[in-house]
Amino acid sequence: MNSKIKFIALGLLTTFGLASCSDDFLWEKKNYDNVSADAYNFLSGCNLRVNDVYSWCLPVPSDISWKYPSMGNADIAGKSTEEYSGFSDFVNPEIELSSGSTNNSVPDFFLASNNNIQEAVYGRIRNINDAIKGISGSTIDEEQKNIFLGQCYFFRAWCYYNLVKWYGGVPILTEVLEPVADSFTPRSSAKACIDFILEDLNRSAEMLRAHTTNGGWSGSDYGRVTSGTALALKGRVLLMWASPLFNRANDPARWTDAYTQMTADLSTINACGYGLYKAGNNINGSDFARQFLTSGKNPEAVFVTLHNNVASDDGLDNQKNNRWERDIRPANTGGGGKSAGLMLIQMFPMADGKIPAGLGTYTKLETSDYSYEAEYPFMNRDPRFYRTFTFPGFRWAYNGDPTKRDSHNPSYNSGKDYVLWNYVWYTDLNDQGNPESGNSYAADNLLTSKSGVYVRKKSDDLDVNPSSLYVYEPLGSKGAGPFFSAAPLIELRYAEVLLNLAEVACGAGHMDEAVRYLQQIRERAGYTSANNYGLQANLAGDQATCMSAILYERQIEFAYEGKRFDDMRRWMLFDGGAQTVSGAPASWKLTGWGGNTCTWLGFKPFNGQRRENIEFRVADQYGVGGTQWDSDPLVKAGTERPAGVDLRQELAPQLESLKEWYKTNLVVKERKGDGRDSQHNDLYINFRPKYYFLGFSTGAQNSNKGLAQTIGWEDYNNGNAPGTFDPFAE
Repeated sequence: MNSKIKFIALGLLTTFGLASCSDDFLWEKKNYDNVSADAYNFLSGCNLRVNDVYSWCLPVPSDISWKYPSMGNADIAGKSTEEYSGFSDFVNPEIELSSGSTNNSVPDFFLASNNNIQEAVYGRIRNINDAIKGISGSTIDEEQKNIFLGQCYFFRAWCYYNLVKWYGGVPILTEVLEPVADSFTPRSSAKACIDFILEDLNRSAEMLRAHTTNGGWSGSDYGRVTSGTALALKGRVLLMWASPLFNRANDPARWTDAYTQMTADLSTINACGYGLYKAGNNINGSDFARQFLTSGKNPEAVFVTLHNNVASDDGLDNQKNNRWERDIRPANTGGGGKSAGLMLIQMFPMADGKIPAGLGTYTKLETSDYSYEAEYPFMNRDPRFYRTFTFPGFRWAYNGDPTKRDSHNPSYNSGKDYVLWNYVWYTDLNDQGNPESGNSYAADNLLTSKSGVYVRKKSDDLDVNPSSLYVYEPLGSKGAGPFFSAAPLIELRYAEVLLNLAEVACGAGHMDEAVRYLQQIRERAGYTSANNYGLQANLAGDQATCMSAILYERQIEFAYEGKRFDDMRRWMLFDGGAQTVSGAPASWKLTGWGGNTCTWLGFKPFNGQRRENIEFRVADQYGVGGTQWDSDPLVKAGTERPAGVDLRQELAPQLESLKEWYKTNLVVKERKGDGRDSQHNDLYINFRPKYYFLGFSTGAQNSNKGLAQTIGWEDYNNGNAPGTFDPFAE
């Protein structure tokens, strides 16, 4: 159904039934729009309406949009962090986003799809409110009502959380309003929105308690939200409310309240069957890798979207794949590949759990006794490093025959012994030392479709998971790319529950408890008590250092999961909160944390920095090469490659062997990441202070004439006069 809409007067969504969130119910979708009130008097009718809510509201592994949070892609959020390079609109120094013009328009995470109410955030909210109204007024018994309503209230809170984190305060709608011109609801304050979200989540947790606190849902209902899911999201919301973005004066009551509630809620979360995923052997961080590949009941998956590996071309709408695997795999396996930024590669801990020396990023954290080797970045790193990145000479096994797609692709025993060899050569010696030149070609038929360092995070590695969750279609005849994956997408992991708790415990002054949560995360990563899990000894006695360690741990643990940008905004890590927003009142000034979160944390502000990339080119002795699959100078010289580094085996001797091979055959080259100006001068990150709370785009304003614009942004409906809405005003 497509129609022109007025704000908060959205037409009824077309509803699609999925009889459950599990794969058993990823069947042909059916149309249930404009259901009658009588439909809610049947369990089947209620179930279909709730499943429709899941259908529209569950996260998907796409770029960030008005519909979905960031999931670790190189989108506008990911490219505003250390994870990728290349300016996004949020950090581009040459572009200032506008809310009064369609040129360089601020992203619209508020309305976005004016002509398609099925895609609009408030269309979903209206759909949820319609389901709540119908179920509440039905004749089914109260116990069944609670099951359905508890899920609806969770998703309404989820929708509002994703609005409030961007805008601070938004209109709160709890009724199904008719699409008439005079229907209008003004923006509520940030506090009112937070209170509303928390109320919905508490209500959800209570309604689902009787059915989910004995280990959670099972069977075909696995994947539905539980009391634990609601309380875990509640913890994220409480943490956001206590953080500097919303808590400019560092009100200790917010930290204490969050700590008290979240500590009390942990037992319920645990009772729903959630906990850190541990398989037992944990070789070189294998448990950390395997947690993303558990298709059955997974204690780590507190809020999860399930998928199937159907590769459908029969016209049925039953294909629900996770495309992450095909996006990260190299092109000679049929994938696309994601290029990891050098900044995060450098920042990952060394093997002793400490940050590499010389970065100047977290200055209150102890630096490692291991030296970071720029020519060999893979030496002596945190176990999670090898599950997050992949370099030339590392095994990355999979199950498929890429030669059916291109006969020049290396088979590596149909992928089962695949080793990534993505080193490059140039066709012109003048390009070899030019950081702006991309005229290079990569080995093993990668050629121009290559990355210098690949993102490996969340990969369905055959060495980790012998029973692949994907169907490999090398020709991609049934869709774009060969990996039709059923890997679950975990939006909220149990590790986040613990790190959220660690952060509020630290903020409330309970650093000893915060350290214990950090130790649990580090233990699962592969550290032991022998060196205090790689943590420095003074964390329990220094609040700023403890908080810095927690934020660093979040950055590493959740790399490429779409969490870093939210953390950077919460803690105002772009400028420390030192800059001011034009027209903002005194309440916007950061007075807590000494007036600058970066200084207090010992964190180098992200603004003013730039990010680069690296690649590994053939050594000078091999000269240049051609442009075809058989142009590799190393192969032509008869150079023998070492066996691929196998993460199932002891790493140290393998890494030393690979390092020695690099010394003779490869040279690390820094490649331009972030942009340069027309004179080839470096440009530097500039996240403007008004971006901490976004303004509404011209499209959203034009559709909602009474909508107040955020301070710091132009009001399109008032001749681009300064916005007047203050999220902090109550």
